[in-house]
Amino acid sequence: MLKKFIYVSLIVLSAGSVFGQNQASNYIETYKQAAINTMNEHGIPASIVLGIAIHESGSGTSRIARYLNNHFGLKGKSGPKTIRSSYKGYENVAECYSDFVTHLKTRFSGLFERNSPSDYRGWALGIQRGGYAHSRTWASQVMAIIKKYRLYELDGQENNSTAYSVLVPAQQEEEQTDPVVYFVKKGDTLLTIAERFGTTVKEIKVRNGLTGSLLKIGQRLHL
Repeated sequence: MLKKFIYVSLIVLSAGSVFGQNQASNYIETYKQAAINTMNEHGIPASIVLGIAIHESGSGTSRIARYLNNHFGLKGKSGPKTIRSSYKGYENVAECYSDFVTHLKTRFSGLFERNSPSDYRGWALGIQRGGYAHSRTWASQVMAIIKKYRLYELDGQENNSTAYSVLVPAQQEEEQTDPVVYFVKKGDTLLTIAERFGTTVKEIKVRNGLTGSLLKIGQRLHL
């Protein structure tokens, strides 16, 4: 019985890992050139742009990414689309990428002078120290994404002036209403998951019929 339980658990963990990797890989393929353009124009490492976006938006699957086009967890008025959120809303993803650059230049201007476009570690630590996120492990999580998907290899790429076309679809797609499926990872709590996906602990509990806050690695959650 124990062997069967372990076998099933491994299957669940494997499925969750593949699911997350596919989402991240698709996100990278879609937005990598835009990140390279951002790097060449403003000096921010492409790996940092993508690493933060993947982390803050759940690879583009979070509620604030889907409904507000917010891929960087930037706070402010929800803008053109209305959901109960303290996060900024944008007409399209390109606008969010541009605002992310403005945010860094406004609040973290010193990083542009101290760090080169190839020093993703210095950027990640500097952004964390500047108060971008409350989590003490935020920089480590972003760097782990950069290393896992070898995003640092993009930090020497050439520019492509047509890249932003992938960020602005010719016709807005209809809003998705299906819940996002998320598999719990080591260190996750209901609060950290709620903040990452722009929702609340109460809403996660209601959606998944949870009565307590205890989570298990590999556990499937609808967000």
